[in-house]
Amino acid sequence: MELRSLITCPHCGHAAAETMPTDACQFFYECTGCGALLRPKQGDCCVFCSYGSVPCPPIQAAAGGETGSAACCASPAASET
Repeated sequence: MELRSLITCPHCGHAAAETMPTDACQFFYECTGCGALLRPKQGDCCVFCSYGSVPCPPIQAAAGGETGSAACCASPAASET
């Protein structure tokens, strides 16, 4: 499982390597280039799934067939309720 992701700002193109949380989804990220506050795109559970080079650990675990992924990543609808 990869815990580092290169998150790229859609506003200014600045990219930064960040460590992803392993037990929760990260809903907000402040770009260190322009200061924009990033939020997940509709249908994504977190900013890493929307703007990162690697999806978040719960999604990686689910893709690998592991059980017990974070509830926020169980399905795209889970983060919309």
